[in-house]
Amino acid sequence: MSELFDAVDALVASRSPVPPAEERKRLRTAHGLTLDEVAAALRVRRATVSGWESTKKPTEPRGPEREAYARLLRQLAELYPAPKEPTAPTPATPTGDPSPAGGLPGEGTPAGARTPPPGQAPAALTATENTPTPTPAPVAAAPPAAIRPPSTAGRSTASRRPDARKAAPAGTPAGGTDPQFENGPLAVVDVDTAGTVQAYGVGGLVLDVPAKSLPALVDWTLREARLGGPKLSGPGKDADPLLVLTEAALERYGLPATLTEEERLAGRIPEGHKAVKQLLRAEWKLTKRGFGPWARIYRPATGSERSCVQLCIPSWNALDTRHWADAGQLPPAELARVLGVYASRVMTPRGSTAVTGLELMTALHPPTRASAPDTDGKRHSEHNPGSLGKDPVDPAPCEAPDGHPLLADLPRFHVRGPAEKIFEEAYDWARPLTDAECTLRHLVGIDVNMAFAAGANGLSVGLGEPTHLTNPVFDPKLPGSWLVDLSHVDLSRVKVGKERVELDGSLLPSPFTPKGDRPTGPAWYATPTVAYAAELGYEVRPREAWVRRENGRYLDGWYQRLRDAYLATMADLGVHADTDPADFLAAMNGYKERDLELAIVTTAIKATVKGGIGKLRERPRGEGWRPGEPWRALSRPTWRPDIRAAVISRTRTNLHRKIVKHAAFTGQYPVAVLSDCVVYAAGGESPLDFLPYREGKPLPGGFKLGVNPGLVKHEGTQSVLWGEEVRERFDAPALNLARYIKDGTVTDVDNGE
Repeated sequence: MSELFDAVDALVASRSPVPPAEERKRLRTAHGLTLDEVAAALRVRRATVSGWESTKKPTEPRGPEREAYARLLRQLAELYPAPKEPTAPTPATPTGDPSPAGGLPGEGTPAGARTPPPGQAPAALTATENTPTPTPAPVAAAPPAAIRPPSTAGRSTASRRPDARKAAPAGTPAGGTDPQFENGPLAVVDVDTAGTVQAYGVGGLVLDVPAKSLPALVDWTLREARLGGPKLSGPGKDADPLLVLTEAALERYGLPATLTEEERLAGRIPEGHKAVKQLLRAEWKLTKRGFGPWARIYRPATGSERSCVQLCIPSWNALDTRHWADAGQLPPAELARVLGVYASRVMTPRGSTAVTGLELMTALHPPTRASAPDTDGKRHSEHNPGSLGKDPVDPAPCEAPDGHPLLADLPRFHVRGPAEKIFEEAYDWARPLTDAECTLRHLVGIDVNMAFAAGANGLSVGLGEPTHLTNPVFDPKLPGSWLVDLSHVDLSRVKVGKERVELDGSLLPSPFTPKGDRPTGPAWYATPTVAYAAELGYEVRPREAWVRRENGRYLDGWYQRLRDAYLATMADLGVHADTDPADFLAAMNGYKERDLELAIVTTAIKATVKGGIGKLRERPRGEGWRPGEPWRALSRPTWRPDIRAAVISRTRTNLHRKIVKHAAFTGQYPVAVLSDCVVYAAGGESPLDFLPYREGKPLPGGFKLGVNPGLVKHEGTQSVLWGEEVRERFDAPALNLARYIKDGTVTDVDNGE
């Protein structure tokens, strides 16, 4: 009988009532709980809790988790009952008669605000307006528009809320909870038809800008705008405010709407421009890159006080269309939303997505921190453990790119081979189809989500200078570069797990070279590549090595923040983690059309990953550089080609491991691989037609459909006839079809050489 009672209790628990997604989120944030804390308490994944709270397409808790989750929400509802619906606004009290809250009664419009134009509805209040604001989670959610608390009485900056639908579309983050940054991280400055300068902030906020000149605009930003963001790490620095200037704002402040060809190549306007002279007369300074698309205007810091404003100028190509699509053409409020979501979830942009990706590493691991008090009670700057430090380190000779000062003594036209230079790059491999594959109808491409971010996760990288070793014993836990001969590794017989399996090695790319060719002798490899050779069951005997004894998982926090930013934004677009394969494929179908602005954010996040890794080995960019001379990037402690090589090495071997596992289990081999995209011949058009799912579960260690970094999505499907016709047309049997699988358009030809 007790078993029957238990079954009844479980049945009732499986239907425990839970409030709507918006209320679930309100209750959690009201108590100051993060998604991670709730997930840990309920023994589920963070993404699962995020899905329960999604306002776009919430998932419902099931099983025993539902009862526990319902219990949590009931207790929180007792502590934080839902606030009453706001009453109709009362007439505003005349200025100078503040309410007890410090603002005006009624709608909560800041002092000095103007009434919206005729026909324009005021923004609606949200249900959480009067509840205490807890400390934000590491990744900001994307709430609907909300009226911000009143500004301090007597401030000269007027603010208002235009039509909520227009100024603050769903998915716009609110401003910071710190009073210093109450208006959010950034604002888009524009001029309306009446000639009034306005700054469009996040959450639908609009500030009137009284500044008449560029120096006055900078001064207003620092003194009155209350823009900026809190630091991402304890020893770090707060984010400087960012102003985005539209073409109308450029004209108002005496700046050109577009750059001339000469200015575009130089990346800045001339130092003699009147706007630059205005700033210098007002004792403002510019960084070495001058007044360009991402100008930084500052005064030297005094103590802990920083005086710096960053400008973003879209019409000067600050927002590269490859990474930001048409964001630069959006109206001010929509552009503020796009950049605001990115800033709240990643960080305030500091330049291109590549620059921001690199700056995020430093923001999460500042090079220095304050020491413990000395005998006099004073603190001093000291090295922050786990960071790259404040001084650059030289790479090993094999890690240095061509033209580096370490290679200045090489003959002028000397070409270094694999035994002198490390070649850790992404895959670009393809092969002709077999007769059996030609009988199938389709070529299906799958793409690894944020592959390089997944490759960085948990990776131990060097933090200090390299140490040279001769005939070392290989240590897979020691980051570095190893000179070793891997030509004896035979892909026809490898270890998969604990068993040796026989494969058709001629149909597999080598995991040791970007082109997939088998090595012919000794070559330099990063630690993950050599470790993978040992994992396949082959002995490795390095001849030399450059290793880094001081090491750590420097990129873990970087990966986690970008992962969370990506998953949160994809959830807003209706693509959630922990969904079954068919539902995931359906959710991915046309997800960008659901919210074009948030789709731009996902593209920018992915570009931040790739660009940040690429910046670790930034090459010379003009400036009269000659081979053998140092270039500007070498002065950065984040110029670390060894870390870039390690991430790419791990990303490539991770992909090869999945390919081998898939081949051993199914007998299917890839037709082409390009970076993180793999193409297979299949009988159907869907990845489910060749991925070995059983009862909804994927092959362990193989490809798995999903939105998380490291999992795969459908890249595109074309016919086998299309592939053969393209290769025949361009007389290229090894044409990499992965490059064109997405839409079938062949824009350039790679003949595989």
